[in-house]
Amino acid sequence: MITGVFWTSVQRYSGIVVQLIVSAILARLISPEDFGIVAIATVLISFLAIFADMGIAPAIVQHKNLSQNDLNHIFSITVYGGLLLSILFFLSSYSISAFYQKESLTFICRILSINLLFASLNIVPNALVTKNKEFKFIAQRTLFFQIMSGSIAVLAAYNGLGIYSLLISPVFTSIGVFVVNYFKYRQHFYVKVNLYPIKQIFSFAAFQFLFSFMNYFSRNLDKLIIGKYLTLTDLGYYEKSYRLMMLPLQSVTQVITPVMHPVLSALQDNRNELANKYNQIIKLLATIGFPLGIVIFFTAKEIILIVFGNQWTNAIPALQILSLSVPIQILLSSTGSIFQSAGRTNWLFYTGVINTLIQVTGFILAALFYKTIEAFAWFWDISCVLTVLSSYFFLYKIVLCSSLRKMLKGIIVPTVNAFLVAIVLYVIDRLNVESIVVMLTFKIVLSVIVSYLIIQYSHHFDINSLIKKYFKKQKNDKLFSEKNKKNV
Repeated sequence: MITGVFWTSVQRYSGIVVQLIVSAILARLISPEDFGIVAIATVLISFLAIFADMGIAPAIVQHKNLSQNDLNHIFSITVYGGLLLSILFFLSSYSISAFYQKESLTFICRILSINLLFASLNIVPNALVTKNKEFKFIAQRTLFFQIMSGSIAVLAAYNGLGIYSLLISPVFTSIGVFVVNYFKYRQHFYVKVNLYPIKQIFSFAAFQFLFSFMNYFSRNLDKLIIGKYLTLTDLGYYEKSYRLMMLPLQSVTQVITPVMHPVLSALQDNRNELANKYNQIIKLLATIGFPLGIVIFFTAKEIILIVFGNQWTNAIPALQILSLSVPIQILLSSTGSIFQSAGRTNWLFYTGVINTLIQVTGFILAALFYKTIEAFAWFWDISCVLTVLSSYFFLYKIVLCSSLRKMLKGIIVPTVNAFLVAIVLYVIDRLNVESIVVMLTFKIVLSVIVSYLIIQYSHHFDINSLIKKYFKKQKNDKLFSEKNKKNV
């Protein structure tokens, strides 16, 4: 898991730098309304992608006894499914543009149907890369396509391509990743498909699919409602604040959670050990995530103005409100991997139904009574609190059969840390510092210092010892390498 987390971290943090640079440039060349239009198409294509995957990818990771012939038949099914869904999305493009009263959506949806096709073709090869724990390969592949697609998108925007430059990255990346994965794990296409391999993974995949279906609405219905009942400019501001909130959140969760399922699935028959390992992961996630949400709240203004410029100031309040959900989301995002590792995707689906109902109710109330992006952000926060309570109840009481007390013990220090960081940043906000770059740097540095002192001297983690062990290991590895060269 440590090896996987390391390479996933390399991928994620390098990717954040690339994304911020590309987003900062595009945000100055493309209007908030154009970002809102593309957000509509992206949300819709994400919905169809659920039907393309059908829970197959995590099922391949979980099942260890699938033969190459089984995989070929599953791949053939994804090809047929991808073709069908791509054609459906292509033909629906005019109706989508008519519903949102934006003619440009027609061409945008038709272009993104290519993305949907190659994402479907990539399901089996990409699942095999994950199953075989090739995290270094994933990191190198992802970073390469992020840099290439981002550079092309920026060049296109500078040359006046406008809104269509936002389509380059998803289409180019989906095609490129499929080609690379396919040559690494080549699959054969069968015209006549055998459904027996699907039957082998059906129980796991079916509940995974149903969960993804429900989770889609909890994650995306807010954007669809804003696009319809507010304005596309409002959606552009909301989407940008939502993505900024998710960027640091994903920088933590997406370096750990992708590794959890392929590694912890080996403990699916040992629930006590699985619970112990998960408690350690929660302790780490809370240590990073709890103060992170507070830092985003107090630096929202500086981040928006530095990265995107003055035309995006309306996104600041929404980002501040959404940032309050980061500590909760960072815990919630890890639960799916544990349901999967335990082989209990049925309970993943059941909790997903409850959580989706909670979140959808919040979005509907925001649309009916408030009609502002700030209201949507507040209802998002409230629903996150309720969903984390229901998820952990079912996960610990029914799936892991373990006590919540040990888990709660691991988040006491992170909670205190977040509270103290909030006090420090509140005081700093009262200072009269003209330079927003200096203010941002000052806030981040002080937050890191406060967090280090609390974590180290509360003995929550021995950071000094971990750093010493890391450098000692690096030194030993270097000496071992030199000794081997001398022997050779």
